[in-house]
Amino acid sequence: MIAGAMAGFFYWSTIGKYGHSTAAAIRNVVRFMGIGGMLAAIAGGAAGVTLGSFIGMVIGFASQQVLGQTMAGLFLLIARPSKIGDSMIIAGEEGVVEDITTLFTMLSKADGIKVLIPNNAIIGEKILLKPREQ
Repeated sequence: MIAGAMAGFFYWSTIGKYGHSTAAAIRNVVRFMGIGGMLAAIAGGAAGVTLGSFIGMVIGFASQQVLGQTMAGLFLLIARPSKIGDSMIIAGEEGVVEDITTLFTMLSKADGIKVLIPNNAIIGEKILLKPREQ
């Protein structure tokens, strides 16, 4: 009941801003973590530590891609190889940088298509900066 109540709280707190699908995903994660935490508390001792370690590994493997992109985004924001408005070629895509976030860099191509490039694809790749037009 406690895990369900907490999951419901998170669902109703996020549905207005993020919509049903994201709020439902957050609700399910909170419910899963809550049930796992309660099982670990009930089991106690070595069994609780083992269950907690297993849940930590599952969450770690599930979030590995997102954490990698976030770290790459932070390095890009610190190193600043490009700025908003720069014309460049990144990961085989040519366009003008519209936004740089912690997860993605957004390019606007000449035909109006916007491309989101994951930041971990940019780190370690060749970046071609085109000269600014006068």
